[in-house]
Amino acid sequence: MKIMDTENRDKLRTSSVCRWLSMSKNLIRRIIAASTVSSVLWLSSVLFAQNGGAQPQTAPPASDQKQDQNIPDAPSAVQPPKPAPEAPPPAQEPPSQEPPAQDQGQSPPAPEANEPPPQSAAPETDQKPEEKPPLNLRTVPEGGATKDSEGIYNLPPVQVNQVMVPVTVKDESGQLVKGLLAKDFSVLENGKKQKLNFFTSDPFALSAAVIIDLGMKDVDVQRVNHTFPALEGVFSQFDEVAIYSYSNVVSQQAAWQALNQKLSDTFTNLAEARGRNNGPAVTSGPLGPQGPTINNMPADPGAPVVYTPSQESHVMNDAILKAALDLAKRDRTRRKVIFVISDGREYRSDASYKDVLKVLLSNNIMVYAVGVGGSAIPVYNKVQKLHLPRFGYSDILPKYANATGGEVSNELTRTGIEDAYAKLIGDARNQYTLGYQTHEPPIGAYRSIEVLVDRPSCRRSSIRPCVDLTAKDGYYPAPPAR
Repeated sequence: MKIMDTENRDKLRTSSVCRWLSMSKNLIRRIIAASTVSSVLWLSSVLFAQNGGAQPQTAPPASDQKQDQNIPDAPSAVQPPKPAPEAPPPAQEPPSQEPPAQDQGQSPPAPEANEPPPQSAAPETDQKPEEKPPLNLRTVPEGGATKDSEGIYNLPPVQVNQVMVPVTVKDESGQLVKGLLAKDFSVLENGKKQKLNFFTSDPFALSAAVIIDLGMKDVDVQRVNHTFPALEGVFSQFDEVAIYSYSNVVSQQAAWQALNQKLSDTFTNLAEARGRNNGPAVTSGPLGPQGPTINNMPADPGAPVVYTPSQESHVMNDAILKAALDLAKRDRTRRKVIFVISDGREYRSDASYKDVLKVLLSNNIMVYAVGVGGSAIPVYNKVQKLHLPRFGYSDILPKYANATGGEVSNELTRTGIEDAYAKLIGDARNQYTLGYQTHEPPIGAYRSIEVLVDRPSCRRSSIRPCVDLTAKDGYYPAPPAR
């Protein structure tokens, strides 16, 4: 019995192994079949992609074969695109053919079904540019003016007949009067009232020519030299400054420039300048001229030494003329000012007062000055108005200032000079500016100007307390541009 049980178990094991082998063979066959099918499908997809997805079709009719050749294939994912076939040149019509229908106002004939559309024709589906909404503009007839008064505050264009009049208004205490309007002013030219087309009370950037008299007494020059830091401080970063000095001749110490280190260095160098020594000239003796020397020994001890002292000059007119000619070339939108620091003495200039004043009034240049030394003494200043031989004039600066609408401040002390710098430059910057168009010919003689403030409540002017108006007395018309 044991032997039979053992044989039965072996048979069962053998049959189990056979069934397992049979199942494994079937599984392998299925795997191989699935792999074969997937390989075939993959190969078919590759071939389909290479052929551009084209399906085998029947041959098209002969009449449509030519048209199909012009249709490009779909782009391939693995091959570079082929260049598109060039369009055939358009057939030339015989000369006897009628003109195209467009010239006769008719629409062109439609192309045939088998005719390819011409590629050179521009597409008719271009979108028109979007039209912008019209601007809300208000036109004015030629020669007319706007009805609103805001146009009076806009700077007028460059015109030969445009006249600009800076005006300084001060009260009885010497303070600037603010808050005046255009309607408060009246301008008379040669006695005729003018219509204002420009008015502003805004401060202006300055083009300032600073002129320093080095021909004064040395004590006066040294007093002025110590005030240069205060003089530099009254100008703003928007101003442009040039520096001149004069004694026997005129010299430009610094060209036109804004405040910078170079300008500060110029003031520092000028602070070391010395004034005139009013003692008698030393023409002989050990301190006088010694003649030519060789190795510090006289070349000819017996030869007489001739020494001619230089003639004293105070060429103020030449200095103001030089600065005025340079200022005439600066920007017209700036306020042009000549700022003189001098004792007021004028002697031996080549230019006359009349010629210099004409240049100043032709270019709307104002002269401000600080009088130092003898000009600051009232009694001495009155005596100097007399023209003495070999002494010159001493009343030129007030004439320049009054004629151009500027001002002169006479000071004796260093503190007074520094205060005068701030006061005068502040007045020049903060002025009322009036503008009008003259009806006189562009070229003519001198024209007088009178500025009034129209208020009958004050005997001298228009507001309370009474005010003092400072403006130029007139002008010369600028010559027309070439």
